[in-house]
Amino acid sequence: MDRLRTPDERFASLPDFPYTPQYVDVADPTGGDPLRMAYLDEGPRDARETVLLLHGEPTWSFLYRKVIPVLLDAGHRVVAPDLIGFGRSDKPALRSDVSYARLVEWAREALFDRLDLRDITFFGQDWGSLVGLRLVALAPERFIRIAIGNGGLPTGEEKISEAFLAWQEFSQTVPEMPIGAICAGGCAVRPTAEIIAGYDAPFPDESYKESARILPTLVPTRPDDPAHDDQLAAWEVLRAWQKPFLTCYSDKDPVTAGADKKFLREVPGTANVTHTTIVGGGHFLQEDEGRQLGTVLVNFIEAH
Repeated sequence: MDRLRTPDERFASLPDFPYTPQYVDVADPTGGDPLRMAYLDEGPRDARETVLLLHGEPTWSFLYRKVIPVLLDAGHRVVAPDLIGFGRSDKPALRSDVSYARLVEWAREALFDRLDLRDITFFGQDWGSLVGLRLVALAPERFIRIAIGNGGLPTGEEKISEAFLAWQEFSQTVPEMPIGAICAGGCAVRPTAEIIAGYDAPFPDESYKESARILPTLVPTRPDDPAHDDQLAAWEVLRAWQKPFLTCYSDKDPVTAGADKKFLREVPGTANVTHTTIVGGGHFLQEDEGRQLGTVLVNFIEAH
């Protein structure tokens, strides 16, 4: 598999992001050299709690820079990977080399085989929930709590909004994919130019954006989607999930509004949990209200 690696100097002047990246190698399913996957690993390695934060499309771990300090102040270990194709991780040069199943397997290999994470409190948003909830289904014994904000686990049988179908078409046809502008457009309050540049940093030119391009088309939207059966299997695990499960969606996200209802209806672990709304957050609630989200996660851990 051909891949690209963003030059380190692209990340030299990131605002409020002092964290040193770590790296693990994950297998190339086409038989080539391993791919390098980046992640942040902050806080004491022997902390009682490990919090796993998974980003979505088209962001990277930079999205969590307001959340991480709150969790660290509470004494927790925080692990925040960059999915393959994003952030400081290697980027497949061809869209055809990226699939939902491969994203899950790369994350599984990194987090379970390489880092051997256990006793995980997981938070996922956007594609972070699509990947993370599949990881839960693969190894539920590694997780002790789940929190989802502005995410879901679609099977392809749900009704698809015209807005999402338009986003899919845009992602495949726009001549230059404006990553930073897309991230800004998903916020309730437009970030500064410096922050927008931080979201653009992993992508020096269009050749680095093939994963970001393809992901909107990999969200299951039809019952015959290649991921359909794996999604149904993951839902069977969630329908038996008795451990705490928190929904903390924001109040200004038209993309995922109402997606929490299926979790609340079908996941038994949502009972006896005080669910909350992140006030003032757009789709990227971590950018708009990162400290509020961090406090919600700290309180969730302390309560359960």
